[in-house]
Amino acid sequence: MPIATPEVYAEMLDRAKANEFAYPAINVTSSETLNAALRGFAEAESDGIIQFSTGGADFASGTKVKDMVTGSVALAEFAQVVAAKYSINVALHTDHCPKDKLDGFVRPLLEISAERVKNGQNPLFQSHMWDGSAIELDENLKIASELLEKAAAANIILEVEIGVVGGEEDGVANEINDKLYTSDEDFLKTIDALGTGEKGRYLLAATFGNVHGVYKPGNVKLRPEVLKGGQEVAIKKLGLAEGSKPFDFVFHGGSGSDVEDIHAALTYGVIKMNVDTDTQYAFTRPIVDHFFKNYDGVLKIDGEVGNKKVYDPRSYLKAAEAGMAARVTEAAQSLKSAGQSVR
Repeated sequence: MPIATPEVYAEMLDRAKANEFAYPAINVTSSETLNAALRGFAEAESDGIIQFSTGGADFASGTKVKDMVTGSVALAEFAQVVAAKYSINVALHTDHCPKDKLDGFVRPLLEISAERVKNGQNPLFQSHMWDGSAIELDENLKIASELLEKAAAANIILEVEIGVVGGEEDGVANEINDKLYTSDEDFLKTIDALGTGEKGRYLLAATFGNVHGVYKPGNVKLRPEVLKGGQEVAIKKLGLAEGSKPFDFVFHGGSGSDVEDIHAALTYGVIKMNVDTDTQYAFTRPIVDHFFKNYDGVLKIDGEVGNKKVYDPRSYLKAAEAGMAARVTEAAQSLKSAGQSVR
């Protein structure tokens, strides 16, 4: 199937919330990692989300060009072609974009999609993330309001973050402290600023102890009940029926999380979970294995010429694709999206 239309993406998200599962949102940086994500989704019979960070998009444009918009557009266009060969739906998303990179990343991409929609096409991306976690909440939500208006006009969903994800990703580092837990007041201010869909649909990356980076299972101290509390304060403010889930939550920094915490988060309205650290390792590990096992063949030692069959990049990138695809499939199974494709 082709990349999801705005209508199909909305249906995907609605089904995830109704059935208490979430889509793996896989960060990719190249055609190889993008193919691995598609293969993993297909093998799990899961729809999914492919996303590009600012650093990933910069890298994808080439180390000489180093332009985030060029790289993200190139990967998005590549995805449009190859995803059409698969029987699952895939949405395209851009990941964490801080304030100082908005003008060089999200805003130009919104303009590209707005022009496409004006010409009768679908937007290039289905959603974009604005990460205002490093600034005061009031300013964060003011910028979010501006971006939400532009996103809605281009049939795009906006993702916003309130609270702080600890650890480091793409050079953005945050301390691990009490700010890792979104407060009830934060949730209420978000509703006041962004509404609950009438101004445009948005995904909310609320924080409940999330930390980017590499951690062994059990080392990340998550409190999924923070999400439950967020839904409850929203229900009370809006006068909704008990058990409603007005917020569409996103789970960031999930590496090393216990499965029980992940599943609890799903019951509280998480419909998207970012996966990056684990898939990076799953891609790289087979390459390391290949080079260790074929040391003599990949190096020209003492005047020899090596073995072309083992230094041909395809020989190890095929293994890398398979390794990462398996980890994507595992993520779909953990998030209960396996077998749930909207086809």
